[in-house]
Amino acid sequence: MKFQVDSGEKILLRVINAAMNQELFFAVANHKLTVVEADASYTKPFTTSVIMVGPGQTTNVLLTADQTPGRYYMAARAYQTAQNAAFDNTTTTAILEYDSAPCNAKNGKQKSFPLAPVLPQLPAFNDTNTARAFISQVKGLKSKGKVPTKIDKSLFFTVGLGLINCTNPNSPRCQGPNGTRFTASINNISFVFPRRNSLMQAYLQGQQGVFTTDFPSSPLVKFDYTGNVSRGLWQPVHGTKLVKLKYGANVQIVLQDTSIVTTEEHPMHIHGYNFYVVGMGTGNFNPAKDPANFNLIDPPHRNTIGTPPGGWVAVRFVADNPGIWLLHCHIDSHLTWGLATALLVENGVGTLQSVLSPPLDLPRC
Repeated sequence: MKFQVDSGEKILLRVINAAMNQELFFAVANHKLTVVEADASYTKPFTTSVIMVGPGQTTNVLLTADQTPGRYYMAARAYQTAQNAAFDNTTTTAILEYDSAPCNAKNGKQKSFPLAPVLPQLPAFNDTNTARAFISQVKGLKSKGKVPTKIDKSLFFTVGLGLINCTNPNSPRCQGPNGTRFTASINNISFVFPRRNSLMQAYLQGQQGVFTTDFPSSPLVKFDYTGNVSRGLWQPVHGTKLVKLKYGANVQIVLQDTSIVTTEEHPMHIHGYNFYVVGMGTGNFNPAKDPANFNLIDPPHRNTIGTPPGGWVAVRFVADNPGIWLLHCHIDSHLTWGLATALLVENGVGTLQSVLSPPLDLPRC
């Protein structure tokens, strides 16, 4: 793919990570990128040579065509944090071509061909420092005075992988070690999607047996989340458990990565909401010390955020959108393994704070 630009032109690039299982580094050879928006929310502008975008994330950047007219690669490469994981480390490219780019004469004849494109310097696939440096620079442009400070509902969620013993070790699903298959969970509960009815339809129709609202606010078993975890905690339980929230509640969720199987950056996404990313750190979250360092002035306003590998991230939002909203890892395989839950936000007062009733002709599942 080729994009034509004029010298001196300023263009807006909307970078979307549509990959299913990989965070991506993105850069344009010899050009600086000015980040102005992330997940459809304005950011304080800052300039960088490379950005990192997780699955489902979007980042808008400004690029000025201020280099010597020529052809420059726009390139993306996987950022992989899981240890010993197999993944595609190829580089995907497009070409930024100046309209006035020169051509080389070939054998003294009139026929010509464009100059070879220039490749950008992309970080190594496991360059966690570059990824963290980029994430730390993203600040909200219009966050001041909007971040919840008084918390009504505080949630602590461990997010990570696990292993399940296979009844048939020869099954193609059993790709884990020693006759196991991979799974994933939040607070050691691997989410099971309902088959008989949708969550929302079951909620509106009052149908019993589809889900429960007893998802734990914190892990039932406390442990050293990023340390040497006992094998007894590697196999989660399965269930369709939801988190119930009152309309208008100020909610804080701390998402804690674990070292079960491996530490990894999990791009966590909440349907129906944007949230303020007020803090992140390495190791285990310390509720007595870490909140003192939260950014409540200009945190980024996002709908997807990665948990630092072997670390944690804290988000805040107001539960003002009633309904049932999935909270999940945006790595597709992790979602299918069960790294998800859902938020059931109750109706408020009146029709403007309530879920619309389904139409009378709504087909049944």
